[in-house]
Amino acid sequence: MGVNLEPILVKHKTALKDFSGNTVSVDAYNMLYQFLSGIRQPDGTPLMDANGNVTSHLSGIFYRTIALMEEGIKPVYVFDGKPSPMKLKTLEERKLLRERNEEELERAIAMQDVEKIARLKRTINRITIEMIEESKHLLEYMGLPYVQAPSEGEAQASVMNGDGIVQAVISQDYDCLLFGARRVLRNFTIYGRRRISSRNIYISVDPEYIDLQENLEILSINRDQLIDIGILVGTDFNDGVRKVGPKTALNLIKKHGNIESVIKEKNFEIPELEKVREIFTRPQADHDVKIKFASPDREKIIDFLCGKHNFSSTRVEPYIEKLTKSLEKGNQFNLDSFF
Repeated sequence: MGVNLEPILVKHKTALKDFSGNTVSVDAYNMLYQFLSGIRQPDGTPLMDANGNVTSHLSGIFYRTIALMEEGIKPVYVFDGKPSPMKLKTLEERKLLRERNEEELERAIAMQDVEKIARLKRTINRITIEMIEESKHLLEYMGLPYVQAPSEGEAQASVMNGDGIVQAVISQDYDCLLFGARRVLRNFTIYGRRRISSRNIYISVDPEYIDLQENLEILSINRDQLIDIGILVGTDFNDGVRKVGPKTALNLIKKHGNIESVIKEKNFEIPELEKVREIFTRPQADHDVKIKFASPDREKIIDFLCGKHNFSSTRVEPYIEKLTKSLEKGNQFNLDSFF
């Protein structure tokens, strides 16, 4: 998902505590996909309640968000609005891929290939309207603010960082840098030892951050040129140029200055270039976002998670206490900072 800029970016390993005291925007759809993919039973089946409703997303929002807050990080989830028409092709491609994986899963089940079944189940994820509404309700009960973006959630989350409303963006996608995020935090909810089922190995996933200005200086380019690099490579809104990867795109832009000169020199074709570029240079976003944290509603959390979705009350209740303490500590931090 998103644009592949990894080979040319400088990233720094970090720890959650290093961002204590920061308010951060969270690319909600990006994180929900991570929760749905990563929070699973051993056989690859997502967590479910007694009625068969998927609860992996709720588990992630509740437990992993509180883990962030215990480190002094105050998250603001940002949800997608209406997708850009330029993204419809990407969304259709993702739908077709999911359908192919579902067909392959049926064959794996027929063959009783346990390893393949578990791997495929983790790749087949759907975020439904019900999941979105449940996620928003849970955040409200937890006393945490969320933002409804007019269009792309990662664009809104990035603009909030660019405007100084938040100090960073939590997302796995590098697109945030093209949208103007000053600092992107990766692996902040999925860190630790993780199993790669397709290869039957374990890898260590560490939290890391990417600083936009640092990378622009190291690459000797500006943000407009970074956007041009992304367009050459391919984004969610365009296919990019065949056989042009991040390093080649970087060299082309540094040599020719901008994408128009590259296109003229190399005879490349990029349909609707200006429309694609404008998505990043003038993202649809609300610049007047108000953020307010509140006290968690213990009874509503317990009724929602334990009563409706069969979470264990003996596990949920201590986390409500952690959440309450984290919010009180965060408010005290802000008061101390003010004086």
